[in-house]
Amino acid sequence: MYTLHLGQLSLADFMQQYWQKKPLLIKQGFQDFKDPLSADELAGLALDEDVESRLVQCHAGNWQLETGPFEDFNRYGERDWTVLVQAVDHWHPPAAALLEPFRFIPNWRIDDLMVSFSTPGGGVGPHLDQYDVFIIQGEGKRHWRVGMPDASLKQHCPHPRLLQVSPFTACIDAILEPGDILYIPPGCPHDGISIDNSLNYSVGFRAPAQKDLLTGLTDYLIDHEIVGKRFTDPARQLTPQNGAISEQDLDQVQQLLLQLISDRQLLPQWFGQYITQAKHELDQQEPDPHYQAEEIAEYLEEGSVLASIGGLRCSYYQQKPDCDILLFIDGEKIVLPAEELHTAQLLTQSPNISQQDCMHFIAREERLLLLTDLINQGLWYFVE
Repeated sequence: MYTLHLGQLSLADFMQQYWQKKPLLIKQGFQDFKDPLSADELAGLALDEDVESRLVQCHAGNWQLETGPFEDFNRYGERDWTVLVQAVDHWHPPAAALLEPFRFIPNWRIDDLMVSFSTPGGGVGPHLDQYDVFIIQGEGKRHWRVGMPDASLKQHCPHPRLLQVSPFTACIDAILEPGDILYIPPGCPHDGISIDNSLNYSVGFRAPAQKDLLTGLTDYLIDHEIVGKRFTDPARQLTPQNGAISEQDLDQVQQLLLQLISDRQLLPQWFGQYITQAKHELDQQEPDPHYQAEEIAEYLEEGSVLASIGGLRCSYYQQKPDCDILLFIDGEKIVLPAEELHTAQLLTQSPNISQQDCMHFIAREERLLLLTDLINQGLWYFVE
């Protein structure tokens, strides 16, 4: 397990002074850091058609981008290229452990773990992201420059699928060594160039745009055949300008939309399902044959422990202490009675359920049946 060290800062200090405000270099944020996977293992993931990967290289100012799966990497030479693999936490449990120290941010905000391997001179060029990211330096060294948000920066495309920014003034200019961590808020330009063969781990956070939220809500309304209220105008006055859309018409349309998104019965049910849907393929393998509840109870009583599959998104919502709990797992909603808050917390706070906590699920038949169903869906599994 990895432990985050912030030096003289507490987590509360970090949230107040840096989160979404300014970048921070955390020297030896992970002390005595050991890479959870090797460059060869990462390359193996990039060969898999189920795993999203891309390779960026630059020779004499000529940028190129390819998407995986790749067959081999020998033809790219010994410098000036980077291979990036998304959602490594879905496929590699030891690497997924790097997400755990950052769960002081709610689960629904955590996106995935991207891992990159770079040869000397490798990088993706100066760019900025619209989301927070912690970049952990693994094997090797990498030179990073990070700036503050700057509206004067111009975007350009050295390649049709690469969006970079013009040169920027750096507030952080440092060579990162294994265990060092960079926190970069949204909109901060940054550029990392590998000094030697190196691994980087990027913990990214979800930042849904209004467009995505509205699209997701629309899909939910369609899927659930929710029509909502219709436009009515019993107080309409006679108008000679029948081609005009009036301010009063727009006010009423706006009110219809506001009423829809202000519905606190509808909003959490849609958002919980929307935000827990996996963005990338899950390594989901259902047991064959399926377990019976009695078998699950027996294994747990014998000391077995459980873990959720990599990348599984789990959250819950309870409006008031005496209200039912909405448990959201991989885009599906499960309703639990109000007294089952601890059950919801055990299933959402950590990917691992300890031996002691497993006993909680065999104390009541309803809990055991829920756990059995989750295991039979391939979402939780017995840890070897």
